Amino acid sequence: MSHDIAGVRAQFPALKAGWAHFDGPGGSQTPQSVIDAIAEALAGPLSNRGSGTAGERNAEACVVAARQAMADLLGAEPSGIVFGRSATQLTYDFSRTLAKTWSPGDEVVVTRLDHDANIRPWVQAAQAVGAVVRWADFDPATGELTPEDIRAQLSDRTRLVAVTAASNLIGTLPDVPAIAALAHDRGALLYVDGVHYTAHVPVDLARLGADFFVCSPYKFLGPHLGVLASRPDLLETLHPDKLLPSPDAVPERFELGTLPYELLAGTRAAVDFLARLDPDARGTRRERLLASLTALEHYEDALRRRIEAGLAGFPEITVYSRAARRTPTLLLTIDGRSTVDAYRHLAERAIAAPSGSFYAVEASRRLGLGDAGGLRVGLAPYTTEEDVDRLLEGLADFLRTAP
Repeated sequence: MSHDIAGVRAQFPALKAGWAHFDGPGGSQTPQSVIDAIAEALAGPLSNRGSGTAGERNAEACVVAARQAMADLLGAEPSGIVFGRSATQLTYDFSRTLAKTWSPGDEVVVTRLDHDANIRPWVQAAQAVGAVVRWADFDPATGELTPEDIRAQLSDRTRLVAVTAASNLIGTLPDVPAIAALAHDRGALLYVDGVHYTAHVPVDLARLGADFFVCSPYKFLGPHLGVLASRPDLLETLHPDKLLPSPDAVPERFELGTLPYELLAGTRAAVDFLARLDPDARGTRRERLLASLTALEHYEDALRRRIEAGLAGFPEITVYSRAARRTPTLLLTIDGRSTVDAYRHLAERAIAAPSGSFYAVEASRRLGLGDAGGLRVGLAPYTTEEDVDRLLEGLADFLRTAP
């Protein structure tokens, strides 16, 4: 099990600009193979899906290959893979569709740890049908969201639990399988935001117990779109609003309008790239993905510990990423200083580490940071020890400057 950092970095044209990127949680850089796949799809004959012309066959091939690739990445079935413009759009679509099955007085559970894309769609869908929203809190001192926090909000009227698999703000990894068991015990469905999770942890839909799992390829080296995974038999029970002549088969009935075929080609290429991260990995693409992402997890954890050790030497800095299990994502504030100023100071030194609440506004407020949030430091497969040292030196230099 290994992670060839030099070989990985050589495949990212954007890295030639010399920046140290700690902005991966907001969107990763793109390898050349993904860029080439998008360009090749656009350069060849391309039309709407079909079987009669070369353009139709190419479009169909893009869809089929992307569904299989995402199924391999997530441990799902290809016929359970739904594509959309973004994870936010898919969640809105599914919240409206699922709300058709709710009655006044039914209950939906959301958490204060989540990105707003896995909160507001459910809150608004519940309000539209008279359902009740129940809020699960997390501990701001530890950053932990426990199964007991969810259990306290469940009842026999619970119809859906929406929870993140990993906090995009502080990296917390809740115990999703335990939460799934509690939700299913009450007859509720579990909708999991895996946008931040998928970039850092091997995904197994069945192990997680998620009825719906949504992610975004641009967070794991791919293009900008959204992907939802579910069981095909569950999708068969749902009936979204759609155009009369559009397909009614699963999963096409959820894909409104023409798919972005070139982005699907890029998504397939991104999954193939992830499968090659561990040069020693062998077997099926699914097996190689599991090996590569496990190697990446170990690599990124080591870099995270290096950052945390360095930050411990700055008494002015408070780190809010404290959960026992977490992704390599750190949120920090600086006593008496604006993290926006720190972000600008780092940017002048070609170090990308943004400041904000990053749409996790409920979590930011619960941490006592209001809507401003803090400086977020996130790792990606191309981050190096040298990048980490540059970050720490940049922060030390900022602390030496006059407020």
